[in-house]
Amino acid sequence: MAAEGAGGRGRAMRYPPLSALVVSAIAAFSAVIVLAVVHSAYDDAMSRTRTLLGHNLEPTPWHPFPHDKGRPPARAALRCAPSIACLPPLSSSSSSPQPQGNKKKKQKQCPAYFAAIHRDLAPWRGQGRGVTRALLDEARRRASMRVTITGGGRRLHVDLYYACVQSRALFTVWSLLQLMRRYPGRVPDVDLMFDCMDRPAINRTEHGDGALPPPPLFRYCTTRDHFDIPFPDWSFWGWPETNIEPWNHEFKNIRAGARATRWADRVPTAYWKGNPDVASPLREALLGCNDTALWRAEIMRQNWDDEARSGYQHSRLSAQCTHRYKIYAEGFAWSVSLKYILSCGSMALLIEPRYQDFFSRGLEPRVNYWPVAALGMCESIRDAVDWGNANPDEAERVGRRGQRLVQDLRMHAVYDYMLHLLTEYARLLIDQDHGLSPPPHAQEACEASLLCLADDKQRRFLHASKADPAPGDPCVLPPP
Repeated sequence: MAAEGAGGRGRAMRYPPLSALVVSAIAAFSAVIVLAVVHSAYDDAMSRTRTLLGHNLEPTPWHPFPHDKGRPPARAALRCAPSIACLPPLSSSSSSPQPQGNKKKKQKQCPAYFAAIHRDLAPWRGQGRGVTRALLDEARRRASMRVTITGGGRRLHVDLYYACVQSRALFTVWSLLQLMRRYPGRVPDVDLMFDCMDRPAINRTEHGDGALPPPPLFRYCTTRDHFDIPFPDWSFWGWPETNIEPWNHEFKNIRAGARATRWADRVPTAYWKGNPDVASPLREALLGCNDTALWRAEIMRQNWDDEARSGYQHSRLSAQCTHRYKIYAEGFAWSVSLKYILSCGSMALLIEPRYQDFFSRGLEPRVNYWPVAALGMCESIRDAVDWGNANPDEAERVGRRGQRLVQDLRMHAVYDYMLHLLTEYARLLIDQDHGLSPPPHAQEACEASLLCLADDKQRRFLHASKADPAPGDPCVLPPP
């Protein structure tokens, strides 16, 4: 009987009461429901999370390009989310970098091309004018993102509208964060529309009657026929997709490469290497000038896909300073290559540039570059080379003056230009009686959130381009 009782107890332990089974089933079912809800919420968040790398964003309709908008990596919605990555540090000390030392340095005058800031912003100056909310809303139609800086220049938010090519948006926002790092507490609160594609959009034909100011739109270049406001392009902080390092580092490498070959020992012909497959009739025509005997020009096609596969062995800019003359040809619009061409100290041959970036307004024909006609291009290149070879001392001086222009364009000058441009622009903002605030759907951007989102190579470039706090005041911008 005892054994039988023990067996009965064993069977009771082996088969729990029905109530326990019901409770377990309910708990398991509830867990499945919770997991389904969590997964659905996560899936919904991932499908809505827009990033500076273009996830869940369509390409700009005014400049379509191949783009797999895709879903962002899991980290974008989790640990890279601004609500987590941009949390202030637990310590009470300020996280803003502090200027190095308190020594007062004599302020220098800004380079002459800084005066273009006043010309660029002139349409919004004057009685009854300014940058209104309505004008910003109008500019949105051609903007890829809206940027607001608030909190006394300490917080940055981005409202993303469209994707940009490659990592342009990521590095452009990084540039603003580095400006805030360079001049902590001095960057003004601003609200601006930015397009990170190539061609200007606010033309003077449509908006130039003077009755109303045009919509203010920042981008990398402008023309004499447009009101777009030029801003330093992303490549100053690096261009990972072409393996071009941040500007200060790249310039040092190119200058070292230039010093390796004396002017007299350089090849006495003109040289261009680039991508002609960018819907540029100018570059396509340039291919026809590839004849060193007839046109004194060596024209090389650059295939970036092949270069990426070969580890960029044949595209180092520092190895392209072996010719006395280097050609600059615009692509789909302006080209970031201008500063690299000038860095060699070769006499730069510019083929009738139409587009202007912020510093190219410092160029003077026959002073720091040599003009080449687009009509009769090959003949014009030949004539420039023949003149230079007949006047080698003067040709070398033209090249050196072009190199000096970009030598003075170090990152401290780039940040000074950005600071002055945003400061002057901020003075034009009206309808801001209660202060600036980011739009409802904007996401905060900080160094940590961008570094988290970037891939390994992008992250290396971002780290390499971090700004140091300015040791003193920016250069002095003359009044309008």
